[in-house]
Amino acid sequence: MSGKLYGVGLGPGDPDLMTVAAVKAIASADVIAYHSARHGRSIARSIAAEHIREDHVEERLMYPLTVETTDHPGGYRGALDDFYEEASERLAAHLEAGRTVAVLAEGDPLFYGSYQHMHKRLSHRYDTEVIPGVTSVSAAAARLGEPLCEAEEVLTIIPGTLPEDELTARLAGTDSAVVMKLGRTFPTVRRALERAGRLEDARYVERAFMAGERTETLAEVDPAGVPYFSVAVLPSRIDALPPVREAGEVVVVGTGPAGAPWLTPESRGALLNADDLVGYTTYLDRVPVLRPGQRRHGSDNKVESERAEFALDLARRGRRVAVVSGGDPGVFAMATAVLEVASEPRYADVPVRVLPGVTAANAAAAAAGAPLGHDYATISLSDRLKPWEVIAERLRAAAGADLVLALYNPGSRSRTHQVAAARDLLLELRSPETPVVVARDVGGPEQSVRVVTLKTLEPAEVDMRTLLLIGSSQTRAVERADGRTITWTPRRYG
Repeated sequence: MSGKLYGVGLGPGDPDLMTVAAVKAIASADVIAYHSARHGRSIARSIAAEHIREDHVEERLMYPLTVETTDHPGGYRGALDDFYEEASERLAAHLEAGRTVAVLAEGDPLFYGSYQHMHKRLSHRYDTEVIPGVTSVSAAAARLGEPLCEAEEVLTIIPGTLPEDELTARLAGTDSAVVMKLGRTFPTVRRALERAGRLEDARYVERAFMAGERTETLAEVDPAGVPYFSVAVLPSRIDALPPVREAGEVVVVGTGPAGAPWLTPESRGALLNADDLVGYTTYLDRVPVLRPGQRRHGSDNKVESERAEFALDLARRGRRVAVVSGGDPGVFAMATAVLEVASEPRYADVPVRVLPGVTAANAAAAAAGAPLGHDYATISLSDRLKPWEVIAERLRAAAGADLVLALYNPGSRSRTHQVAAARDLLLELRSPETPVVVARDVGGPEQSVRVVTLKTLEPAEVDMRTLLLIGSSQTRAVERADGRTITWTPRRYG
C-alpha cells in the first residue's frame, strides 16, 4: 500500500510561525524532502530543523543550476523540467514503498514554491495533502505594520521577472501590490514603480521574519544590496496621509466609450493615483470607485474651458488631477480644451499629459467588423463650434475622395436636422446602397449595432449616443449564417 505525500508550508522563516498542522505532518513522516541550491544548504530544512528526527530519511533535492545559463538542449526550462521529473520519481519510490513523505516548503507550498512541481507530478498518483503556510506577502505586511488592502481595494501579486512595460502596466492599474523575486530584478522594478507613479508609495521588506530582516522606503534602497528574499510592497492607501508636493500635474484621461472595461492600464493608473477627478458628470460616473479620499468635481458639458482652468488651478496647488474624458480625450474631447488653457503664461509651469483611450469610431468599427480597414475621415456634425457650411464642405471633400466617414455628434434634442442634411448631401456623391453602420451605446448596456444603407438611413433613429460609419465605394456588407451582418473595407483599392 503506497504512502502519503505532504506538501508542508513552513511560513516565512521564523520556526514559531509554523502551524500545528505542519509540525504534525513532519512528525508523521518517514521521509523529509527539501530543495536546496548546489551548496547543499536548505532554508526550508533550517526552519524545520528542531522537528527533524535522527530516524527520518532525508531527501535533499539539489537544483542543478540557479542561473539561466546552461548547455541543456532544452535551455533553462528544459533543465529544470528534467530535474523536477527526476526528483518526483525519487519521491515516488518512497511512496511506492509505503513511506509517508513530507516535502518542506518555505512560505506556502503552492505559492511560487518548488513543491508545486512535485505536486503536479505526484498528486494524481498518491494520496496527497497540502499544509498551507504563512506567505512572504503576509509576513511583509506584518513587518511593515501597514494594512495591505482594505474595503474594495484590489491586491495584485507580481513577479519582478516580468518585462518592465508589463510591470509598469500592472503596478499602474492596481490599488495594492506585492512584487516578488527582487534581487537582480530590483532596478527594473524600481523604474516600473516610478513610471507608474507609485514610487513614493512603495515600501521594501527584506528577509521578513528571518535573520537580517530590514524594512524601509523603497526609493532609498541601494540596488546593489538587494537579495532574492525581498519584496516590494504597495500597501493600502485608505487613510494614508497624502504626500506633500511642491507641484502637481494634470493628466487628461480617456475612459473609452463605456467606462471600466475599456480603460487602458495606464489610464486606470492615472485615475487611481489622482487626488482629484474633474470632468463632465456623465463621464465621471463611468469611473469606477477607485479609492477613498479622492475628490470628484463634476460639471456640465458646456463649460470645458472653465473645467480646464479649475483643474490647472488645483495642480498649481500641488494636487494630482485627472481630467476625465469619454472615448479618446484628443478626439472631439477634453484634451484640446485643457491644452488651450494650459498654453496661457500663468499655467506654463504646470505639467500636462494626455493619455489615449479607445475612441468611439474604433469601438463602433470593431463591433461592426472592420469598416475602417482603409483610409477614413473623422468629422463632427455638431455645428455648435463651427458653422454648418464648413461641415458640409468637409463632407463633400471627404466623400469626393471616397473615404469612409466616421460621423461624431450626429444629433441631439436641440440638433435634429444634421443627419438628414448629411445623408442627402452624401447621396449626391455616393451610391444609395452604400453600407452605413448605426452604432449606439457601444460597450454600454443598451448597445445596438445595425447595418443599413445610405438611402434607408433614418435620421429619427439617431441621437447623441449614436455614431455613424459611412462606407466608401469599396466597403462591403455581408450577412453571416448567424444572421449578423458584418462590414469591412478592403485594404486593396479595386
